[in-house]
Amino acid sequence: MHNKWLKWAIVLGCGLVIAAIPRPDGVTREAWTLFAIFISTIVGSIVQPLTGSAIVLLGVTATVVLGVLKPFDALKGYADPVVWIVLSAFFLAAAVVKTGLGRRVALIFIRLIGKSTFGLGYALIGTDFLLASVVPSNGARNGGIMIPLAVAVSESYDSRPGDGTENRLGSYLVNLLYQCEVVIGATFITGHAGNFVMAKLAKETAGIEIGYLTWLAAAIVPSVVSLAVIPAMIYRVNPPEVRSTPGAAKFASDELAKMGPMARAEKIVVGTLLTVIVLWATKDIIHTVDISFVALAGIAALLVTHVLEWKELTGDSNAWSTFIWYGGLVNMASALGETGLTKLFAERSAAFTGGMAWMAALGILLLIYFYSHYFFASITAHVLAMYVPFLAVTLTAGAPAGLAVLCLNYFSTLNASLTHFGTTPGPIYFGLGYVKQSVWWRIGLIASFINIVIWSTVGLGWWKLLGWW
Repeated sequence: MHNKWLKWAIVLGCGLVIAAIPRPDGVTREAWTLFAIFISTIVGSIVQPLTGSAIVLLGVTATVVLGVLKPFDALKGYADPVVWIVLSAFFLAAAVVKTGLGRRVALIFIRLIGKSTFGLGYALIGTDFLLASVVPSNGARNGGIMIPLAVAVSESYDSRPGDGTENRLGSYLVNLLYQCEVVIGATFITGHAGNFVMAKLAKETAGIEIGYLTWLAAAIVPSVVSLAVIPAMIYRVNPPEVRSTPGAAKFASDELAKMGPMARAEKIVVGTLLTVIVLWATKDIIHTVDISFVALAGIAALLVTHVLEWKELTGDSNAWSTFIWYGGLVNMASALGETGLTKLFAERSAAFTGGMAWMAALGILLLIYFYSHYFFASITAHVLAMYVPFLAVTLTAGAPAGLAVLCLNYFSTLNASLTHFGTTPGPIYFGLGYVKQSVWWRIGLIASFINIVIWSTVGLGWWKLLGWW
């Protein structure tokens, strides 16, 4: 109880402190109050005296009660297509998990290359990589598919949390899957739902539009390098005691035999996902339908064919909670940008990088942005709080718009490697009990160095070749 009151004191205190600070010249009372509410909401989403979605709902209500926004303007975030993409991501993922399609894909990978520990790791990584190309929910991919399989295989080799056998296999797999999930999440615009928010903010702030194929084309080369180096690092820093896993391949074969041939529902999900991705990838070439309605059409197809039932969708509390959370925060961030505060922040902050070459200024700002994720328990919360201001500052410093957008887009996900709460799958993996926090943070810090170096060298060279700067 005392802890909850302390959390409330932190949340309300942040808002009151900001509200009490004299407003900068040219900033209206409404804009400053909105800023205070927004910061309090972000802080509330981190310390959570209530669940994040409930905190956002309170923040949305406060904007109207305090006269900052009109009711229609406060709620229009829930009509934003990006928010509906996020909701659709949960429903598409639910179909992949429910039908067993994701599990089948993983088992096929394990049967093919899972006879060694290193191969087993890459079988699971390959599964996540393939699913991330079509399923924009990292929580569902990992919580519903990757984690159950990793636990099952670990336990088959007598590696269990809490009894001293964690390092036989489980600790290695958990660290490996999470650190590679972070890279995979940055590779596809469907890597996690927050990527769609970044694409929206990049278009609104810098006029840079990034679709499915352009996101993937820019990310694929540094991503492949990271996915080659990170597993080798974890194998060295946190080596598994079990080095050969022939039993994993047999386990996969036995499980596939139990599953039998692909069922009708699995085939429908495959067809639906492939159609959705093709339509997303060709939006600017053969049609003009918004990608959110493409996703909703996919959900409609799954409902009509009874792969999913309406009761299952209405009963998905995580999906609807995220819908409330995204809709409120995205709208507050957009409204804040319209007040001119972002531009003012960029102008004031530019003084700190004044006189520097744009490359040096960009590097310093990106490092600050990257490691500030230690204070965030959500990629999207971090993005909504800092993406637009930092993009504005880097542009003011003279950085090419395309390069600044790519760096912020990818660093916004790669920085989740740092902690066990950096993105949605983190607490799930950590909660298994296979990895101590000290080990997790040490590997996360090393992974951050590796990813920054790779994406700042290989990435910059590749983006130069593609003409982004």
